[in-house]
Amino acid sequence: MTWVTYQPGHTAVVLDSPHSGTRYPQDFGHSCDFMALRRAEDTHVERLFDFASDLGAAWVEAHFPRSYLDANRDTTEIDEALLADGPWPSPIELGPKVRLGKGLIWRLTDDGQPIYQRQLTVAEVHNRIQCCWTPYHRAVAEAVHAAHLRHGFCLHINCHSMPAVASSHATEFPGLAHADVVLGNRDGTTASPALLDLMATHLRGLGYDVACNHPYKGVELVRRHGCPGEHRHSVQLEINRRLYMDEVTLEIHQGFAPLRADLRTLVQRLLNTDPRAL
Repeated sequence: MTWVTYQPGHTAVVLDSPHSGTRYPQDFGHSCDFMALRRAEDTHVERLFDFASDLGAAWVEAHFPRSYLDANRDTTEIDEALLADGPWPSPIELGPKVRLGKGLIWRLTDDGQPIYQRQLTVAEVHNRIQCCWTPYHRAVAEAVHAAHLRHGFCLHINCHSMPAVASSHATEFPGLAHADVVLGNRDGTTASPALLDLMATHLRGLGYDVACNHPYKGVELVRRHGCPGEHRHSVQLEINRRLYMDEVTLEIHQGFAPLRADLRTLVQRLLNTDPRAL
């Protein structure tokens, strides 16, 4: 089975969706409620951006669910409490996401439910990395490199959705009511402040409430590919799910089509933007 889709583009814009996957592998072996896993997805984000290829932007999409393996984490973010035959054979990074049970392999759902009643073997985790993480990161790296090579710059947008209100184990700010959109450039380190301001101004002009770098600054994918000094700009884009879907049933509602149209105008704006001139 193919776990990653990569559609090359011909513009300087690269879009990727690491968390919208809905193909649950047979070897997952979870024990928690299935809908708790489904609500962890960035459900329908791939549909919100299904115009990407038509506009000439590169598109990378994960089909595996983030609760199986989170492609927006580094392979050092291992929760050793999950391992049956640990320790992990290489250095690990015990960052805030790991402490929340949200490392490379999730231990807990967004509301704190244990995902497994078992432990995973080191070999099992390595297999998930090989089948899912490695091809996903290879595709994004290839897309960013190709865009930069063609144009001398790249605009990489890492596409996500977020719940209307942060759950207990989703972020370091449980209970926070989210803005319509959160843009993150890791406090100016992965994309220029001018580019972030351009995106925020465009979205605010369409009537959206936009926050920057709070509570989401951007994680592994923008950290890995953003380098403004080399004209590689990476922005994490978080969209509030209440704008386009029912968060309980996961069904889209009447807000989906206008949101999709507005996101298309944002990408079109980026297609006409040279960050070296900002």
